[in-house]
Amino acid sequence: MSDSIDYQIESGLSVDDFITVLQASTLAERRPVDDRERLAKMLANASLILTARCEGRIVGVARALTDGAYSTYLADLAVDAAWQGRGIGRELIRRTHKAAGEGTSLILLAAPKARSYYPHIGMIPHDSCWITPAKTN
Repeated sequence: MSDSIDYQIESGLSVDDFITVLQASTLAERRPVDDRERLAKMLANASLILTARCEGRIVGVARALTDGAYSTYLADLAVDAAWQGRGIGRELIRRTHKAAGEGTSLILLAAPKARSYYPHIGMIPHDSCWITPAKTN
């Protein structure tokens, strides 16, 4: 397994590649991976999508929504479990923040298994987050 990672803004990320990296990470547990139409909307309406690839194979993705001036919400950060611990997540976050505008606050909701990761890379916890859950049919 080569360690050469190519990072890029990839606004045309395919649903198949998105599903691949979600399933290879733990994020598929909390994303609608069986609903291709919904995933396609998630990708189409993102402000910014960055990928990490090794020899063309997707190993990481960051999907963000931003106004480019005040806030950037990092909606998804997924790194293939086999590639975790190599700085890919940290680099995807850095590049996402840079592309969105470092004058924005980068905001995310941590997956339960990733709560200890974010302070490790210098992010600051916030104790006031409020959610209205999605309505399902």
